[in-house]
Amino acid sequence: MALIRRLSTNMHLHMIERRWFVFGFAALIVLASLGSFMAKGLNLGVDFRGGILIEVRTEGAANLSDLRSRVGGLGLGEVTLQEFGEPTDVLINIERQPGEEEAQQAAIEKVKSAIGDVVVDYRRVELVGPKVGQELREAGILATVLALLGIAIYVWFRFEWQFAVVALIALMHDVIGTIGFFALTGLEFNLASVAAVLTVAGYSINDTVVIADRVRENLRRFKKMPLAEVLNRSIDETLSRTTITGLTTLLALVALSVFGGEVIRGFSLALVWGVIIGTYSSIGLAVPLLVYVGVRRSAVSEEAAEASS
Repeated sequence: MALIRRLSTNMHLHMIERRWFVFGFAALIVLASLGSFMAKGLNLGVDFRGGILIEVRTEGAANLSDLRSRVGGLGLGEVTLQEFGEPTDVLINIERQPGEEEAQQAAIEKVKSAIGDVVVDYRRVELVGPKVGQELREAGILATVLALLGIAIYVWFRFEWQFAVVALIALMHDVIGTIGFFALTGLEFNLASVAAVLTVAGYSINDTVVIADRVRENLRRFKKMPLAEVLNRSIDETLSRTTITGLTTLLALVALSVFGGEVIRGFSLALVWGVIIGTYSSIGLAVPLLVYVGVRRSAVSEEAAEASS
């Protein structure tokens, strides 16, 4: 870590002069994410689309072809099977059956009868109705929108509206990029995925606030220094902290992705991606955008005078 600190302290990224490369890369991520979302959509989990989810464990390595033929011939509509972590674990997704809970339970019993001689353990059985799924979708969207607005309002009061604007732009980039990651990879998007999106937003704004605080401090200290130079200096001075925090976070998330099991793999992989784009967006997107929103040195000086009085 000491080596990283020394390297990042001595680095001069000149990020403001290179901002167009970062802007172009950010635009590419947003366009690719929106394109994947529109073309493929999200692989919604049972949480959102409703239906039946059955996780089973077989005696030996699961024969997906055999299981698929057994369940697919029951006339239950769309059925998907996938290996879930270990070769012996299988996740069965069945579309919601017409009728009330009795119809869902009947479908579950049909599946159990069809695969009973190869299954040794039913690890979980979940039922989600369409109304609950719709409510969860609406709640997930509302939670994301309110979180972004709340963060923007906090940054507005903490700094100035200009900082809030660039922070919101960077956060929207991170959220769209993370959702695009799910659309592109086909990972299941469920309630844990919404938590991943909100966690990425929280991580990203933490980096942005740290750098913005240094920008404000340097605007007070170097009143005659050009704005671009102040921004470059602020990025360089906080680079060691950003690098060390990002690397240590990634170490934990990679360990979760590898050893955490299939249940949280989508969550942890999304966080790995989110930490990467959240870190670069704080450095290369949010701060350089301050050049265009007209940060007022007078407002920063007035705030410092009020704080000292």
